[in-house]
Amino acid sequence: MTDTPKLSVLDLVPVRSGQTSGQAIEASLALAKVADEAGFTRYWVAEHHNIEAVASTSPAIMIALLASATKRIRVGSGGVMLPNHAPLVIAEQFAFLEAAFPGRIDLGIGRAPGTDPVTQWALRSGGAVGPEGDPVARFPEFVQQVVAFMCPDGAGIQIGGRPFHVSATPNAVSESPVWLLGSSDYSARLAARFGLPYVFAHHFSGVGTAEALALYRENYAGEEEPRSLLTVNAVVGDTKEEALMYARAQQHNIAAIRTGAPRLPIFTLEESMLATPRVPDDQFDELMGSWHVGTAEEVAESITALAQQFEVDEVMIQPVGSAKESDPYERVPNRERTVRDLGRLLLG
Repeated sequence: MTDTPKLSVLDLVPVRSGQTSGQAIEASLALAKVADEAGFTRYWVAEHHNIEAVASTSPAIMIALLASATKRIRVGSGGVMLPNHAPLVIAEQFAFLEAAFPGRIDLGIGRAPGTDPVTQWALRSGGAVGPEGDPVARFPEFVQQVVAFMCPDGAGIQIGGRPFHVSATPNAVSESPVWLLGSSDYSARLAARFGLPYVFAHHFSGVGTAEALALYRENYAGEEEPRSLLTVNAVVGDTKEEALMYARAQQHNIAAIRTGAPRLPIFTLEESMLATPRVPDDQFDELMGSWHVGTAEEVAESITALAQQFEVDEVMIQPVGSAKESDPYERVPNRERTVRDLGRLLLG
């Protein structure tokens, strides 16, 4: 393990007040270019649905835009929520992306719905009735199918007792690595069982990280060395106080998640200072205990310490700083600054 970790970016393509989804996409493309130039390893986008604060509904389409807008950084999903999709469709999408951008595509897979129950029902064509049709219960099977379909030789399947051959793309010369995402012992054990690299969602709360990584490493059954990385929330400012000010704009978004309220477009810095928080300050401060907020030097130091604590050589940051009302809709300067400054200090 190196003294300083490799850095990557996790992006939900956030939408702020007054911003269109198209402008949010432009802002993320600008951020990806900053990460590319700063030497970051990966840039991953999430999958969420029917949320006004998030524009990242289709990772595969966003990945194509990001890969076209950048030069060398790996681009991927963090992640595709596999129960929402047919495994072959995902395999075909990412085999296509790998063919178009060879050696630059990652497929991160999760099992959460990424949305509310009603939207989940609509995504899955009316939902499932019974365990055999439940895509969450069949998640391990679906993961295996995606991996098999993406192999250059394809995979054999049985239908009605007859064998058939299925391939995600013809004449593949390479395949995207598949990562398993999660925040529980279940995901850690599954990644270990299948010998897949593992991403722990440390940015959710910071709880259970050590236990999940230990389970993954102790039970790993793959032929290659186990690989794992952590996701964290990060905000950089001139001072700790300024960084906290940018970070606290997320207080209202987090409150909506906790209370089940609609996740409206994210407040600007000015709006967040005027609005009444929907969770007490002490609860928000407790949640932010796992965030990395401060000057660039402070955040770089805390991320390095985290990587050493959990023995990972890569940390994926989610830059969650808000925008000012005067910021152009096609950019989020604080998010760009967080990426640029951490890249300068940790990547050289």
